[in-house]
Amino acid sequence: MKSLVTIFFWCIGLLVVAQTSDTTDKQKKAAIQLSGYAEIYFQHNTNGPFTNNDVPFVYSHDENKSLSINLAFVKAAVNKNRLRANLAMGFGSYMRANYAGEEGFYKQILEANIGWKLNNNLNLWLDAGVFSSHIGFESAIGKDCWTLSRSIAADNSPYFETGAKISYTSPNEKWFLSALVLTGWQRIQMPKGNTSPSFGHQIQYKPNSKWTINSSLYIGNPTAGIDGVMRYFHNFYVLHQWTNRLGLIAGFDIGLQKTKGIAQSQVWYTPILMAQYAVTDNMKVSLRTESYQDPNGAIIYTGTPNGFRVNGISLNADWAINKYFLWRVELKHLQSRDLIFTKQYNLPTQNMFTATTALAVSF
Repeated sequence: MKSLVTIFFWCIGLLVVAQTSDTTDKQKKAAIQLSGYAEIYFQHNTNGPFTNNDVPFVYSHDENKSLSINLAFVKAAVNKNRLRANLAMGFGSYMRANYAGEEGFYKQILEANIGWKLNNNLNLWLDAGVFSSHIGFESAIGKDCWTLSRSIAADNSPYFETGAKISYTSPNEKWFLSALVLTGWQRIQMPKGNTSPSFGHQIQYKPNSKWTINSSLYIGNPTAGIDGVMRYFHNFYVLHQWTNRLGLIAGFDIGLQKTKGIAQSQVWYTPILMAQYAVTDNMKVSLRTESYQDPNGAIIYTGTPNGFRVNGISLNADWAINKYFLWRVELKHLQSRDLIFTKQYNLPTQNMFTATTALAVSF
């Protein structure tokens, strides 16, 4: 995609220019902001004897029974006056799993975007390139999430997007609104044989510091080379900081996929509840309950009578060693209506247990 390549090199050029101009005035805030992140983990689940990539619906922390890097990246950012740009290149099992459909250096692009403030008096921006998804409250960066592993809902909806978006933040910062034109469902390059863009919006309301209410929408054809497929997906969540130590999240995703020539639409939905409690300033524990109901295999195909109908619960503990290092452990149990998992000797089972530990470092 020529436009993406152009944006990519624009970002590099802007970073160089901004860094050069900043050296003339040491009192000014640095024009170029550098940051980095790396997360190493070890996971063991009961899904048979496989050593990696054995759970097809997991796209973050998907390596099993081996010490692995989930995500490591270095990021450069510019935010000066009416201009902003971000460039981040990454590697790890997260990149391999989520960028499998991309080619060449696209496989390493975590972020590559540039934005322009459209009005001096309004917080109104136009951004283009590769940026984080407008869907959900979980991201690729583990330290920013309440649990070590991502929910099934997060793993099976976009982590990143490519396209252009216009966004507005109200003067009191209570409202955030955005409209997006995208290349597809978590794609950098437009899927082969698909020339139709996808669309989305995000509406977020923060009445005060304790509440966040979010509505995000996606509409488009997510397939490659298949005409007449339309996906309608809505993500809704509420985050409430009950006290200084206790936070709660409730979310509900629902999707509908229609295919030309097929009368019955495919519907899937997933509710999720999470709670996080700060035991001390350096230690937090989190509990997550989730359910992913995809009986027709629109997103996760199993070939079994009831499709992918899975409930899960996980318990997470975090210890902030210092401002740079975060150690995490998690226990998780998933239960399916059908025998979609395996256990010792490759015998089918409805249950899967997972134990994971991770060390994240950031600067």
